[in-house]
Amino acid sequence: MREHILSIDQGTTGSRAFIFNSRGRVVSSVYREFKQYYPKPGWVEHDPQEIWESVDAVVRIAVAQSRIDPKTIAAIGITNQRETTMMWDRKSGKPFHRAIVWQCRRTAPLCMRLSKHEALFRRQTGLVVDAYFSGTKIQWLLDHVPALRRKAAGGQVAFGTVDTWLIHQLTGGASHVTDMTNASRTLVYNIRTKTWSNDLLKLLNIPDHILPQVLPSASVFGSTVKGVAGLPAGIPISAVMGDQQAALYGQGCFLPGTIKNTYGTGCFLLLNTGSECVYSKNGLLTTLGCDAQGAAVYVLEGSVFIAGAIIQWLRDELKIIHDSSSTEKMIEGLEDTHGVYLVPALAGLGAPYWKADAKGLITGLTRGANARHIVRAALESLAYQTKEVFDLMQQESGLHIKSLSVDGGASRNNFLMQFQADMLSIPVLRPSLVDSTVAGAAYLAGVSIGLWKPKDILKINKTERTFVPCMPRNLARSKYNGWCHAVRQTLAQ
Repeated sequence: MREHILSIDQGTTGSRAFIFNSRGRVVSSVYREFKQYYPKPGWVEHDPQEIWESVDAVVRIAVAQSRIDPKTIAAIGITNQRETTMMWDRKSGKPFHRAIVWQCRRTAPLCMRLSKHEALFRRQTGLVVDAYFSGTKIQWLLDHVPALRRKAAGGQVAFGTVDTWLIHQLTGGASHVTDMTNASRTLVYNIRTKTWSNDLLKLLNIPDHILPQVLPSASVFGSTVKGVAGLPAGIPISAVMGDQQAALYGQGCFLPGTIKNTYGTGCFLLLNTGSECVYSKNGLLTTLGCDAQGAAVYVLEGSVFIAGAIIQWLRDELKIIHDSSSTEKMIEGLEDTHGVYLVPALAGLGAPYWKADAKGLITGLTRGANARHIVRAALESLAYQTKEVFDLMQQESGLHIKSLSVDGGASRNNFLMQFQADMLSIPVLRPSLVDSTVAGAAYLAGVSIGLWKPKDILKINKTERTFVPCMPRNLARSKYNGWCHAVRQTLAQ
């Protein structure tokens, strides 16, 4: 009997595989990091083959650790880092270049030149013209990889975001597809007509035949070929979503007015607006998400580029922490940051500023400041950035939001979640399974094949802890005012 779901979460710094049973419980989970490449300041790359090797490894280990017969896997759900761009040879499957990661700023000058077309991009895609998105990365690859544009003209080149690459691998190259949520992040997909935009493809000089077919998030994207990642043949890939839309689904935010925040490499606040396509005037994005059955709905999104990644930076570059999980214990008993603020603009600033050339800043340093204060300031920066977007989202949507549902790795940090509640002055709700991204892909895969109904999802992942505001509002306001001053200093650089 096929009663398990394999969920693959391919993220910016690592890959995960989870096995869920028919009751929605996690049977096994495996995580593996892979290498980050920084060939020039502001440039970020991944090796597509290393991405696949990490996915192959975690799937094999997760299945082995679960002790299930892989033939009992009923379906596969995939969720992925969005916007990261790669191209490969249609015949050999060999990548033509490293993947250009969503954080990469190399196409910022091109975006400046395209800014005169901002209204057109905004109207058709719901996005701003920024190096964050895939479109200008596609053009860069076509223009800078030797002979790639000629090969593209000859039909040799396939473009894809990470989901498309993984589907290509799992299906032995049989499927070249993506879903609507990932397509909506490319800067060349019309979210009103739900088709690739001929206007924008022409503007960016991108041939349409390199693009994948776009399907609803709950679809059959292809089936596994025997032996790939140790899996049997014929397992359908029945759900695909970009990571933030998967987290929205995993939190049960199926209806208009429901909202969540994910604390991952970046920080992402998403509000389901249903069939209403709401355009922001203040830096929020309009994109596509999923309803309970996987059909497309509109979503307002605020994207913070650097959130959990700042903790990784403290570990890998400053080397003042040993691992991400040690931060809460390290600052235990510390009353405040001693006046230190850290603005983590390591890849520019996202919503609501969209300042591509912004640089990170640590301010307020005195002789009494030490590594613990910097760590606390880094954690607080996640909450401050979220508040900026949250306040704007309330204003833009006209909704009074009574609580915030949270997920992602950093949501396990009790200090951060309490500080977030204090900054927003509303309760913060943490679910029993904070891996809502991978859960969302699993849940939709199960719903897609009829293993679960949407109402089952709401019962599976209940609230584990509620963080209630306890900081005096005048103190919270004072701390936030200090953050706003630090941001103004960053923008003035």
